Amino acid sequence: MFFKILFLNLIKRVFRNCPFEVEPTVETARPPKLKPMVCYGNTSPFSPTMGDPRTPMVIFTGQSHPSFANDVCSHVGVKMGDIIVRNISSTETEVKLQESIRGKEVYIIQSGSKRVNNDIFEMLTMIYACRTSSAGKIVAVLPYLPYSKQCRMRRRACITSKLLAKLICNAGVNHIITMDLHQREIHGFFDCSVDNLRSSPFLLQYILDNIPNYRDSVMVARHPSSTRQVSSYAERLRVNFAVIHGELKEEEEEEVDGRTSPPPTPMVTPSNSAGSGISSNFFCSFPTPIPPYQQKVKPSLSLVGSVQNKIAIILDDNIDDVEPWCLLAGFLKEQGARSVYAMATHGILSGNALDHISKSPLDQVVITNTVPLPAELENCSKVNVVDVSKLFAEAIRRIHNGESMSALFKNVTEY
Repeated sequence: MFFKILFLNLIKRVFRNCPFEVEPTVETARPPKLKPMVCYGNTSPFSPTMGDPRTPMVIFTGQSHPSFANDVCSHVGVKMGDIIVRNISSTETEVKLQESIRGKEVYIIQSGSKRVNNDIFEMLTMIYACRTSSAGKIVAVLPYLPYSKQCRMRRRACITSKLLAKLICNAGVNHIITMDLHQREIHGFFDCSVDNLRSSPFLLQYILDNIPNYRDSVMVARHPSSTRQVSSYAERLRVNFAVIHGELKEEEEEEVDGRTSPPPTPMVTPSNSAGSGISSNFFCSFPTPIPPYQQKVKPSLSLVGSVQNKIAIILDDNIDDVEPWCLLAGFLKEQGARSVYAMATHGILSGNALDHISKSPLDQVVITNTVPLPAELENCSKVNVVDVSKLFAEAIRRIHNGESMSALFKNVTEY
């Protein structure tokens, strides 16, 4: 045994001092390290022919805004996913996936339109279909979040935006991309991460490129609550701003309900029988009277600031009913404004909005394409549309590549 061990050690020393190099075998050869792929511009980071080790991506869309979804796909550089979304004869929503999404990263693009309730249920059905098909991650892309204005408790109304947020999260969403929420506190309604993109870089660029003598303009807030957003625009354009205070609507009739009833007054209750201490009737009395409620009086329309011989630019997050905008345009021109522009992110334009705009004192209305617009828009020369699909495409690219989103929020306006 001793001689055997000595012989093996001698052989090891001989091969260790061997002058020639032994080529590594297939088992000992190490594969070259692959550098992480970086995608810029319209190059697709998801092509299987490029040897990308990351999770594949699929983009689906519903029936609300297919043109916007196609623009996003063209900027990202991928084809639209194969899915069937339709309403059957009983008006029920039917969703059928035509390709496998197991373990993939799914992006569902669905905005709000005139059929808002149908759009919401389409989105929920698509999310649930992807969840039950074992999608790795589901991201809801909502250029316009419906019911975002119903985010506060008013009288006996409910906070519908919170209900919608719970429905979306319970359906199976992991991430949400949207733009210009009505209130930033809506973030707290969701149980998942939310990226609230801003349209301000596109609207500011439109002002610089298309409004002559923009230095001679005044940013106008429709109501005092939007002063912060308007002042942020004014600081970036280095112009002044003004605030409209007051109400356009007439005084509402006093509604008699439980909240407007007068407070009770102290009352002395007679006893039912002597010495029993039991009152014949129960009264809720207070030791001291409650001060009466002061009724709110809506002030008349007034302007804090000056628009004399200036270009007035009214800002808000959406344009739904255009009649108040038309009345405000006439009011600003009475105050001496040369021209009046209306700017908003979401152009819902309900009812006969285009007819009202054509006949109104508004010189121009600027909106984005987050909401599907009517075909008659081409006949209205006062309405201009700004494309923001590139921003959503860049957000999708950054999320898929695991990059930071902070660059998309750098130097944006506050709200």
